[in-house]
Amino acid sequence: MKVRIKFSKEGVMKYIGHLDIMRYFQKLLRRSDIPIAYSTGMSPHQIMSFAMPLSIGVESDGEYVDIELTDRITSAIAIERLNSNNVDGIKILSFKELPDNAVNAMASICAADYEVSFRKGYEPDFSCIRILEEIYAGDKIEILKKTKKSESIVDIKPGIFSFEGDDKIIKLCVSCGSVLNIKPEMVLGAVYSKMNSELNEFALLIRRKEIYTETEGTRISLNMIGADIL
Repeated sequence: MKVRIKFSKEGVMKYIGHLDIMRYFQKLLRRSDIPIAYSTGMSPHQIMSFAMPLSIGVESDGEYVDIELTDRITSAIAIERLNSNNVDGIKILSFKELPDNAVNAMASICAADYEVSFRKGYEPDFSCIRILEEIYAGDKIEILKKTKKSESIVDIKPGIFSFEGDDKIIKLCVSCGSVLNIKPEMVLGAVYSKMNSELNEFALLIRRKEIYTETEGTRISLNMIGADIL
């Protein structure tokens, strides 16, 4: 049985990296007596796939991990067991059985919603939403994208699906996944670049609200796939 777990990550847990979150969930599932399936072979491991690694320092209301079970357990019981063993900052929000033909979360994501605000003392002296509207009206929004091995100029405009807000909170829906992965820092960095300024790495408070997949040309939340186990 394939299952998708939705959880939130906030508070001090936002400083815990993806690999440690994976290890945490492995232990959490064992402590909570969830009948998770293991791979076969010389080094068996829990069958588990996270939708999209969350950057350190980013909070989220919509994180996902897919697992496989060896036995049936109701969603209500699973959620109660998991949350009773959870630490502050992690909360299980749903536990749904997936269709047999469902694509795993990591392979199916296409977009994500974010809320972005500014840490006290790092507020800009210009209107970010107004400048974003201005640069979005142009043909391209080019940024310098750096990796460990290279640097390249990338047009991120096709990956900005929507935005709204004011000078306190900006809401973004951006592309994510293997083809074009846009982070809020890239979008705000382009705004600062337009103003001949540099975005401080500690300036932003970011919260991921939801992750989406695409079905028949329509974006839907990963949580809309599957059903509660009764």
